[in-house]
Amino acid sequence: MMSFVLGGGCFWCLDSSFMQFAGVTDVEVGYAGGESATADYETICGGKTGHVEVARVNFDETVIPADVILDIFFTLHDPTQVNRQGNDVGTQYRTAMFYTDDAQREVFAAAIERAKLIWGDAVVTSNEPLVEFFMGEEYHQDFFAKNPNQGYCNYVVLPKMQKTRKAFVEYVK
Repeated sequence: MMSFVLGGGCFWCLDSSFMQFAGVTDVEVGYAGGESATADYETICGGKTGHVEVARVNFDETVIPADVILDIFFTLHDPTQVNRQGNDVGTQYRTAMFYTDDAQREVFAAAIERAKLIWGDAVVTSNEPLVEFFMGEEYHQDFFAKNPNQGYCNYVVLPKMQKTRKAFVEYVK
């Protein structure tokens, strides 16, 4: 079992997009990459802690390769936007990958280079050490599954799910 901690805009989009693929056993949303000793939704929304909304994607690499997980990540968000994804603006929405060891750092660096083949040299995704992962509040976990008719889910989350499902159809559950 492997885990990647990824930030690419609203964590609801990451959670729901990854959960539709075979081999993804769980996605936990939370916060990483900040300076403060704790993190919660209310605190990080101010954009002053440096934390990013992230998803910890837990997956079985024998079912879905690590490179595919990372290619899905670079498909579902725009890695050229600085501190935002669409109308979600702030440092908490920056594009970032948080590695746990040197091997993972190298896998992430290779994924960034692959992304540049599609997005060009404007990719701004950071590749940072994971110092700490703070679990997000329960109401954020599996948000789309719990709230499929919510407006943001229909207009922002669902199109990202559809885009990744279409691009990686061979891995859909």
